Amino acid sequence: MAKIAFFELEEWEENLVKKAMSKHQLKLFSEPLSSSNVNEIKDIEIIAGFVWSKITLELLNKLPKLKLIATMSTGFDHIDLNECKNREIIVSNVPTYGENTVAEHTFALILALSRKVLQAVERTRRGNFSLDGLRGFDLKGKTIGVIGTGHIGLHVLRMAKGFEMNMLAFDIKKNTKEAKKLGFKYATLDNLLKNSDIVTLHAPYNEHTHHLINSNNIKKMKKGALLINTARGGLVETNALLKEIKSGKLGGAGLDVLEEEMLIKEEKQLLSAKLPANIKTLLENHILLNQENVIITPHSAFNSREALVRIVTTTLENINEYLKKKPTNVVS
Repeated sequence: MAKIAFFELEEWEENLVKKAMSKHQLKLFSEPLSSSNVNEIKDIEIIAGFVWSKITLELLNKLPKLKLIATMSTGFDHIDLNECKNREIIVSNVPTYGENTVAEHTFALILALSRKVLQAVERTRRGNFSLDGLRGFDLKGKTIGVIGTGHIGLHVLRMAKGFEMNMLAFDIKKNTKEAKKLGFKYATLDNLLKNSDIVTLHAPYNEHTHHLINSNNIKKMKKGALLINTARGGLVETNALLKEIKSGKLGGAGLDVLEEEMLIKEEKQLLSAKLPANIKTLLENHILLNQENVIITPHSAFNSREALVRIVTTTLENINEYLKKKPTNVVS
């Protein structure tokens, strides 16, 4: 029987944890781990929590029996990894949980733009059933350019194949096996932008990908092309996108993320009341919101029941595999 503490749990997550870990001694908290509650878990061997639980040297000093930290997130920069390594504490994460979830949302945005779904719904709600201005276009035969061929990007390409689209991809690390299997071709970023009817972003955000789509290369996109971003807002230079939308060069944009969200590192943070008020204000007043051919969703691509359950179940699997002395998804 292991002694395990879980933090930042919602009620439905508590129910999953209690059912799955009934053989162990559990301490469950709805709040993050902090100096105010760490004394309640001094003899704990395993802790699990989200990014608001900052695992600092101060807290580690009060957890002498700690052997595993199972973070319920993809990111782990809220944990002092160096100190964990010094103390031989294993840290595991949730590397993927929403590849199909985000890919499905990507196509929701594409279809909403290509078939002018929002305009049609708004019009019919007013009792106007005219088709004027609602002519869309087929996806079949169009070229989709996928930037980033990780888990999510590959799932987008699988779906694009089902729509009988032509497929281009760009990534610094080419997955030639999947390219052959799915039938897509790798291209340079410039060639992808020039030849794609729809460009969709699935790259991580870092110093190398900041403004990956910018005022210099966005001009290379085809006239009437769509830009989709369900990855990170900082991949796109907002002013450059706005300029191309207003000029009529681009046919539209589907955005689940905005550049002003850069303090958000983990999607699940958006479900928390801790989101800074200044970010909410910036998003509510965003300049792209009033563009007719721009669809913005509130960073909700990750937000399905199944994806959130996968975060919990992967965390539980990480704990169980550690108890079997076969730790998985180890980051330190």
